Amino acid sequence: MLWIMRFSGFFSAAMVMIVLSPSLQSFPPAEAIRSSHLDNYLRLPVQVSPPDYLVHFSFRKAPAFRNADECGSVISRISGETSVCDPNLVHVAITLDVEYLRGSIAAVHSILQHSQCPESIFFHFLVSETNLETLVRSTFPQLKFKVYYFDPEVVRGLISTSVRQALEQPLNYARNYLADLLEPCVRRVIYLDSDLVVVDDISKLWTTNLGSRTIGAPEYCHANFTKYFTAGFWLDQRFSGVFEGRKPCYFNSGVMVIDLAKWRRVGYTGRIERWMEIQKSHRIYELGSLPPFLLVFAGHVAPIEHRWNQHGLGGDNIRGSCRDLHPGPVSLLHWSGSGKPWLRLDSKRPCPLDALWVPYDLYGLSH
Repeated sequence: MLWIMRFSGFFSAAMVMIVLSPSLQSFPPAEAIRSSHLDNYLRLPVQVSPPDYLVHFSFRKAPAFRNADECGSVISRISGETSVCDPNLVHVAITLDVEYLRGSIAAVHSILQHSQCPESIFFHFLVSETNLETLVRSTFPQLKFKVYYFDPEVVRGLISTSVRQALEQPLNYARNYLADLLEPCVRRVIYLDSDLVVVDDISKLWTTNLGSRTIGAPEYCHANFTKYFTAGFWLDQRFSGVFEGRKPCYFNSGVMVIDLAKWRRVGYTGRIERWMEIQKSHRIYELGSLPPFLLVFAGHVAPIEHRWNQHGLGGDNIRGSCRDLHPGPVSLLHWSGSGKPWLRLDSKRPCPLDALWVPYDLYGLSH
């Protein structure tokens, strides 16, 4: 009830804002890379000088976020830094790229601000570009994080054209390789997209009981599941037969809790890649990285409350479309779709709910 009152008050304030507004990154240490096929997914980039677009990219420094007294201490350390293998940590994976960098920084800020134990969160940043680590460190000096380079060439030959060009970016597919990119001691991770903010304690999501499932996510069984695949897919029993004996529901792969140990054991990365290969030759879907996840996991997902993915705030694929919140409580706001809050705010054409993203925005151009 307290959360509802706070959110209601904040939402009202947000409406007022709308009316008035207008280096080479750190890679996993060599001793941690024990997977024999990890080199298939990692290739060290050539070190270059910061590109022009990063020279003028700057963010205000976030305040220091400290653990509450009741939080367990993070004590396992290597060379003075928190070890990624510390069992007390909450692991969160997010991609970093220039186009969505402002959103990623806001997402991290929101997670820290609403966490009771922010010093116990370890961030795993997936990148395909160099020179981002210094920027993150200057914005969040106390942040526990590691940057992992994902080679775009790993998936470039597997990616098909999509309804939106943004969905074709190789980094969108890095989530498929988390089990290989992250250290073997990391057995569970929360994967989050860059266009969202968390307005609840992320430890509640972390403790999700996955049971026998490999991933957990909010499911939407009222959605028309058939529309995520082509007519040819449903007519070909070789493909559609994958759902026999399953009750598949749509879920958004931008918010997932993943059992990495089980993922590695079963080899789900290979299963996803096989469906991407089939897509290249038979065109069985029109979207980007989501359908392979549906093919592999739909019907085998540990359900999570819808409050953890109030998605579609970006208006889906309708340009300029504004959406309302779904009924019910809110723990995570997700601007999935083509409309991003930072772009709409900069263009002076925001949607009402974009004001709820503003408090977490740390972006500021350097002069």
